[in-house]
Amino acid sequence: MAYQTTTELVALLHARQISAVEILDRSIARIEAHDPTLNAVVVRDFERARTTAREADQALRRGERRPLLGVPMTVKECNNVAGLPTTWGVPGTERLFVNEDAVAVARLKAAGAVVLGKTNVPLRLADWQTYNSIYGVTNNPWDLGRTPGGSSGGAAAALAAGYVSLEFGSDLAGSLRVPAHFCGIFAHKPTHGLVPSRGVAPRSPSRCLSISRWWGPWRERPAILSSRLMSWQDPMRLRLRATT
Repeated sequence: MAYQTTTELVALLHARQISAVEILDRSIARIEAHDPTLNAVVVRDFERARTTAREADQALRRGERRPLLGVPMTVKECNNVAGLPTTWGVPGTERLFVNEDAVAVARLKAAGAVVLGKTNVPLRLADWQTYNSIYGVTNNPWDLGRTPGGSSGGAAAALAAGYVSLEFGSDLAGSLRVPAHFCGIFAHKPTHGLVPSRGVAPRSPSRCLSISRWWGPWRERPAILSSRLMSWQDPMRLRLRATT
């Protein structure tokens, strides 16, 4: 179960051979068993995820079908998830909670995904390893003495360890591709601007931090690597263009 693909999990859910709550509980149990040494999932949202999984099971029983309905996943720490902090590893931001999901996270949730937590990043997403002074260092599941890469190192480690079948990360100069190589998984870097990046900068009492990056999904197999769920443009950007 730990290394089944998202496609396989969706098929099991549709066939009622397993529930969303059962899949989530297995993910949580694996995180709790292995993450003390890996330190990949550094922001946990298990209780809200259980509520979402129960709601997904109810929807599935009603015959509702959405692409990711009931599938647990994690997202890279730099993505806003309402009710959680977004820090990019910058000290002083860990208690600044955001009120709104990033556009891509909102679309993942609308597709039925059960977001159970956020994965570790290096300071300002700017390193080939994954360490920051807030959450510490993330290790490679294949060799705890080695790095999973960066900046999506926590994401790659979570997938390689079988915590989840799907993760949402980012890439500017290799941040999806390098950790995928280091951890033996697959990542997809979509065309720049295809996936909206609104909602990926940390709150700060003193300065605004913003950067243009490519956002894309991760899979442990390449079968359905796709950004179609999130690939229409940000309506806010379209409105801004229309008024300038």
